[in-house]
Amino acid sequence: MTNFFDKLFTRYPHGTRRALEIFPGFMAWTLITAPVWGSFLIPTALAYFILFFDVYWLYKSFNLVRTAFISSRKIKQAELVDWYEKARALPHVEKVHHVLIILNYKESVEKLRVTLDVLAKQSFPAKQLHIVLAMEEREEEAKERSNILMKEYKHLFGSIFPTFHPDVPGEVKGKSSNEAYAGRVAYKKLFEDGTLDIEYATISSVDADSIFHKEYFAYLAYKFLSDPKRHNKFWQSAIVFHNNIWDVPAPTRVTSFFGTLYRIALLVQGDKLLTHATYSLSFKLLKEVDFWDVDVIPEDYRIFFKAFYQKKGEMWVEPIFLKTSMDAAQSKGYINSLKNKYHQERRWSWGVSDNPLFIKWWFNVPGVPFFRKTSLMLNVLLDHILWPSSWFIVTIAANVMAVINPVYSRTALGFSLPQLAGAILNFALLALLAMLYIDYKNRPSNKHLPMYRKILFPFEFLLMPLVGFFLSALPALISHTQLMFGKRLEYKVTDKV
Repeated sequence: MTNFFDKLFTRYPHGTRRALEIFPGFMAWTLITAPVWGSFLIPTALAYFILFFDVYWLYKSFNLVRTAFISSRKIKQAELVDWYEKARALPHVEKVHHVLIILNYKESVEKLRVTLDVLAKQSFPAKQLHIVLAMEEREEEAKERSNILMKEYKHLFGSIFPTFHPDVPGEVKGKSSNEAYAGRVAYKKLFEDGTLDIEYATISSVDADSIFHKEYFAYLAYKFLSDPKRHNKFWQSAIVFHNNIWDVPAPTRVTSFFGTLYRIALLVQGDKLLTHATYSLSFKLLKEVDFWDVDVIPEDYRIFFKAFYQKKGEMWVEPIFLKTSMDAAQSKGYINSLKNKYHQERRWSWGVSDNPLFIKWWFNVPGVPFFRKTSLMLNVLLDHILWPSSWFIVTIAANVMAVINPVYSRTALGFSLPQLAGAILNFALLALLAMLYIDYKNRPSNKHLPMYRKILFPFEFLLMPLVGFFLSALPALISHTQLMFGKRLEYKVTDKV
């Protein structure tokens, strides 16, 4: 079977790639338009599908509450642990060195100082941290900014140095190509020409606004040293958007609220936890899989699946039960901040462009456990297909069906469909109340925030229908459609204010 698909992809490389690029968008558009064509062709089946999906959405809401609550408790417990003390009890802790690639493009010195100050205060010795300022050669101010930061911080860390990624023909401008270049430079400088032992080194992909918990790298060292399969692991903390959550527009705050809870909940969901945003792995593993790819914008899922298939399924993502706080998308001015959030969602949803490669690997890489690779593949495909389509099914599908086919709406099922769908989704509001409580317990206190802002926060969720469309479904749908027509996404970096 593997040989058949390998020959198929080899003989028809363009046709198979285009078919796989069209598939996610085709499925999304099929679901979105189903209330129109399905109202005439299969009205009863469509009505049951809408009800089934609403129940599924209700289940997902309460499952998010359950897993976010469990994960939050584990995070609270982990925050009380002296992880460096635990790591010191293991042999070879003095050999462990953490390399951090901090991706930055047009970030201010002040923004990077915040991240570096937090790193300097880690419980793990700063002299065992090595900072790579991954910059773009095309940015005119990059060298000046790197000189300022190296002068200020060179005495604090084991090393700190910049890399300047050149524009290379055939590469896609963005995080992944910059990171690949920085990783190769770091490997030569720290291992080939330096004295670090790659057997005891980790590397972390770090966004410029990442604020780590002070125990993160001690926790990582403990997990790394205590795991016999350390070179087959990624480590992922809970990515939360707490840095500036009260400074962004209300629509962005609502979207970031759900993004934070979702990423917290993922820590206890097994193989649903994949690498995203800021994560860590063995440097030896990164070298073995030949670093990040340079033909892609979003690199986090890609690097995991690349390693997963090269290692024949012997690859896992382990949770770090600590929070890594990042900025919610913000820019100068209200409208520009909303535009910035929209473009961030466009970039994130462009991860659908990796699906053709993941599907191809699923078909033609032999020796990978079938059930695990299938589970991983289905999770990713389902998430990408439902991202642009679920808003339409949950919000308007039942009512659209009544308008499109008024004759069917006079049947028992057709008449009761909008009421049943509404009742199911109203019950989901109980899950939202639970989410608000979990978020309140997780969010750092802000003594300077006026009380009326805290009181008004729950009422901002009245914006959910509009926010869900303009800052989630629409950007994802445009990404899917753009991929269907074979067009590439132009990389736009998220502003940091």
